[in-house]
Amino acid sequence: MDEQETAERVAAAMTAQDAAIRAAGIRLLDIGPGRARATMTVSESHLNGHGVAHGGYLFFLADAAFSFACNSRGVSTVAAGGDVSFLRAGRLGDELVAEAREIALAGKSGIYDVTITAGDAVVAEFRGRSRAVPHLPPPYA
Repeated sequence: MDEQETAERVAAAMTAQDAAIRAAGIRLLDIGPGRARATMTVSESHLNGHGVAHGGYLFFLADAAFSFACNSRGVSTVAAGGDVSFLRAGRLGDELVAEAREIALAGKSGIYDVTITAGDAVVAEFRGRSRAVPHLPPPYA
């Protein structure tokens, strides 16, 4: 199995097994080795008391794309940490797209950047730190 096939197999298994991602309306658009794009349309259930997308959902979308990207090589990987900078509000009906890309891999540790956009506008920037946990079953098992 080549790297792209591994990434696709991992993504299919993760999508099937992650009820939280499905419940939030997050959908995978694209996957490849060390990268992923996911989307979520801001609905009323995503809004905070100010009537804009709750920051937790923005973080969740970024974290989902990050998770797909860092598991795409077929080694079970978890988040070691993540930080987000909110730059613009997500509004009701916005189609948010989170694009994750691998920045560095060193041993069991990785760094991934995720940009969330709504159209041409950058909504948030996320940096995730990953840790491979190869003692767990592969993410597509």
